[in-house]
Amino acid sequence: MLVVTSTSIEGIKILTPGAFEDARGTFTETYNRNRFSEHGIPLEFVQDNQSSSVGAGTIRGLHFQRAPVAQHKLIRVLRGSIFDVAVDLRRSSPTYGKWVAERLSARNGKQVFVPIGFAHGFCTLEPDTHVLYKVSDYYSPVNEMGIAWDDPDLAIDWPISSSRVILSERDARLPSFKSLPTYFE
Repeated sequence: MLVVTSTSIEGIKILTPGAFEDARGTFTETYNRNRFSEHGIPLEFVQDNQSSSVGAGTIRGLHFQRAPVAQHKLIRVLRGSIFDVAVDLRRSSPTYGKWVAERLSARNGKQVFVPIGFAHGFCTLEPDTHVLYKVSDYYSPVNEMGIAWDDPDLAIDWPISSSRVILSERDARLPSFKSLPTYFE
């Protein structure tokens, strides 16, 4: 059984697959193209990405790919937990510049679907956190973009103080939200 919940921003969905438990442990169907299609996500994912973060407070993002290789994403946690964020970059959207967040963990089994037109990022809440995300187009370094995780215009309520954040050098240099050209109408 797949439970799909809408969020305050159209297009972002929380998906909770049912888990079957017996004496051996659990089994969960995390992706089924037909079931996802029934819930308005008729996609074929072409690439899986997995990250592992050593420390709690690691922020990855906020990232997106622009056309012609923009990506839908399906994010889930294999170990640990994250505060997962999606920011609306669709210029004509009534929620342009707004964000939505969800706590995902290996324990709660929730997944977040992030459609094209959003920047995505997360903050690890536990050490040794592993995240898997499926994407609908292949990675393209020349089309990869991002915005600053701590942009004051976005005012994301991250669950960690900025003095404790662990960032890559690249993510520490991402531009502001206001400086982005229009990538998504």
